[in-house]
Amino acid sequence: MQYNNTSRKRNTPRPAPAKAPARSGSSKGRQGGSKGSTGKTYERRSSGSGRYFSDKQYQKRKSPAKTPKVEDDGLIRLNKFVANSGVCSRREADKYIEAGLVTVNGKIVTELGTKVSPTDDIRFSGERLKGEKKVYIVMNKPKNFVTTTSDPHAEKTVMDLISTELCKERVFPVGRLDKATTGVLMFTNDGALAEKLTHPSYRVRKIYYVTLDKNLKKADFDAVLDGITLEDGPIAADSLSYVNGVQSEVGIEIHSGRNRIVRRIFEHLGYKVKKLDRVYFAGLTKKNLRRGQWRFLNEEELNHLMMGAFE
Repeated sequence: MQYNNTSRKRNTPRPAPAKAPARSGSSKGRQGGSKGSTGKTYERRSSGSGRYFSDKQYQKRKSPAKTPKVEDDGLIRLNKFVANSGVCSRREADKYIEAGLVTVNGKIVTELGTKVSPTDDIRFSGERLKGEKKVYIVMNKPKNFVTTTSDPHAEKTVMDLISTELCKERVFPVGRLDKATTGVLMFTNDGALAEKLTHPSYRVRKIYYVTLDKNLKKADFDAVLDGITLEDGPIAADSLSYVNGVQSEVGIEIHSGRNRIVRRIFEHLGYKVKKLDRVYFAGLTKKNLRRGQWRFLNEEELNHLMMGAFE
């Protein structure tokens, strides 16, 4: 897929920097500072989160209070153990624990934050959990398959495509692609990594190839980048481009993982999404994978994910 030059990235204006007064008796600014209209100087410092703080605030954040070192007692949080066993993500494990589906040494545990030993008898719905070898898979999801580990109402799920002979470990999909959406979908039994890849704070990069029922107008093209407001809040794409000069086909880059977000953006503007294909997810692509095919991640891909290189 090639993108032409008719593309744009969203410009996010930064807030005005805070001003701090100059040192008394001195008209000279600190190194890197600048003078305001009153003759006072200030220096802009980034907190690392896109906001700016005064020097006083910066000093407080720069020198956090030291916390006492806690020795490793060999215990692990119950939700992490459940997630690492390949049942689900850590967030889902919390729900199962609260629902009373997890037992430790024969007793139901519903308190979140409970720590267990790897040698404890930990069961989920009566089945004992064991720490499994971590497995990482990428699939080119076909149309009409539901992204779920089990659904009694679904004729076909993505789990049906993974051979239990080639992958003996129990894996689960990372995030969701709706039934009609195709493209890059990852599977793993590593609950900690799955949590990072689905949590909005990690801003995992995703790129979709969208085919619309009509040409995308310039005003709507700009609106997608500048931001629109949906029923669950404002949203804006990170970048947008027409594909091969065809104005009914666009490539959209977005970090949000909200449900059906790409479809809802264009439906809000009066377009129908005829095809939606995810071509990129957290550094992974569907290269050399036909629809419905999957493979284990190679060492280089896995290293990037482990380092948090989700871009």
